[in-house]
Amino acid sequence: MNTVKTTIRESAGDKIFVICLYVILSLLLVIVLYPLIYIVSSSFSSPAAVTSGRVWLWPVEFSLKGYAQLMDNPKIITGYANSLFYTAAGTLISVALTIMIAYPLSRKTFKGRNVLMMLVTFTLLFTGGLIPTYLVVKQMGLIDTRWALIIPNAIWVWQVIIARTFFQTSIPDELIDSSELDGCSDLRFMWSVVIPLSKPIIAVLFLMYAVGQWNAYFDALIYLKTAQLFPLQLILRSIIILNNSSNATDALKLVERQQLAELLKYSLIVVATIPVLIIYPFVQRYFVQGMLVGSVKG
Repeated sequence: MNTVKTTIRESAGDKIFVICLYVILSLLLVIVLYPLIYIVSSSFSSPAAVTSGRVWLWPVEFSLKGYAQLMDNPKIITGYANSLFYTAAGTLISVALTIMIAYPLSRKTFKGRNVLMMLVTFTLLFTGGLIPTYLVVKQMGLIDTRWALIIPNAIWVWQVIIARTFFQTSIPDELIDSSELDGCSDLRFMWSVVIPLSKPIIAVLFLMYAVGQWNAYFDALIYLKTAQLFPLQLILRSIIILNNSSNATDALKLVERQQLAELLKYSLIVVATIPVLIIYPFVQRYFVQGMLVGSVKG
């Protein structure tokens, strides 16, 4: 039996549409990629080249002065260690709590789930405010402790909604009924069935919580007083402020300090971005799948 291959010819309108699509996507790629290239190039340039605006695409007068200045500061290592702890512990706790609240809300047999879901969504639109939140954290005895950066914001409502939608669309009721007939308990079903089938959404939750926890600094600014507990973001902020507020009377020293402060900004951005860039490739294959499945049906 002979098979004849047929090719579908694209019309002129389709070809023009595809070309326009590639042009638009290429422009968007340049818009997104160029700032990243500029920041990295500036971090490896000399302070004078950065402040004079000579850096455009490649490093000018290659220099590691910005990174050397950061590494000479012992607070950077402490901040890195603190941020790694906050990110790891906070992400594990947040993902566990999100799954524990999202899965019951996704099951039709859970009584009062609509009321609870309405209350959870209400907190997404209205909050108590900064002062009441601070008073609650203070009453719990969490001020100036590591848990002040983990417990108060352990659950994000938007992540609960995404996870709930994923469980509704990916865990059928028939699977639950068959497990009950086999004598499987709820905890066993959760651990043996739900978790293995939910790798995409768990990866998405890990990435969202990890990025949010790593970049957070406002809670540390409010709740922490001891410098040894400061995360990396708060230490980087203090370094930039310290270099910008110079009391030098010598004009030459003042110019050098301002140039170094400008260089430090780019070096700090690169240093603070490295952990996120390392994490993302491991969860990237699950990210698109989890986001699409978790946002199609409400």
